[in-house]
Amino acid sequence: MSRTLAILGVQLRRSVLVALQYRVDFVLNAVMAVFWTASSIVPLFVLYSNRKSVAGWTWPEALVVVACFTMLKGCLSGAIQPSLQAVVEQVRKGTLDFLLLKPADAQLLVSTSRFELWRTSDVVSGALVLVYALVQLGYTPSVGAVALMALLLVSAVAILYAIFIVVISLAFRFVKVDNLSYLFMSIYDAARWPASVFRGVFSFVFTFVIPLALMTTYPALALLGRLAVTDVLIALATAAAFFLAARVVWLRSIRHYTSAGG
Repeated sequence: MSRTLAILGVQLRRSVLVALQYRVDFVLNAVMAVFWTASSIVPLFVLYSNRKSVAGWTWPEALVVVACFTMLKGCLSGAIQPSLQAVVEQVRKGTLDFLLLKPADAQLLVSTSRFELWRTSDVVSGALVLVYALVQLGYTPSVGAVALMALLLVSAVAILYAIFIVVISLAFRFVKVDNLSYLFMSIYDAARWPASVFRGVFSFVFTFVIPLALMTTYPALALLGRLAVTDVLIALATAAAFFLAARVVWLRSIRHYTSAGG
């Protein structure tokens, strides 16, 4: 564990130094991230302009889901996607060989190779939206509810990471998988809506195939004190299953990598 934390610390310091080299870009990108956060609320504002609730969710309650969505998107776009997206290019050029020769776990190295720190503005924006929503509700969550929401958000990050690992692992066989990652990012946008909004096949897909409901709706319900214990256990078990499956897929994909000289 200490070795893992040390590697993570080195990778973070490198990303900080890169961010400091381009400070104007950092500020501009952070401002744009705040703008896109605000724009993500517009569809909900339009939907709730003529009604008090949708699928059992009031406007402030739906904002709690948007807050979870925004914070997770900051983690996805700032920590998961930049690092793993680079793997596709490394496989294509054969430069992944140099990484595999290093005396550390290859998955850890590729997963922490690049952080876009300006995406932390998404996390901050999501937290501000969350505070605003709670003020509108007139509701002060307990410490336990906040801790449970945080735990479920960590589980959601694990699921997002696992999905990206599986998608990127396809690069070892098909090389060109960039479009799949962009497709997933587009699908993830549906997570800004409460899960009960979806019906029929979409409800099934976004609950059991790509568990968007577990990522944003469950943490929101946990904060609001409306999530059953069984649902919490299902969410945690799903996150663990996704993470372990991703690890297996990665290890098998590495075995099939023929390297630049293969």
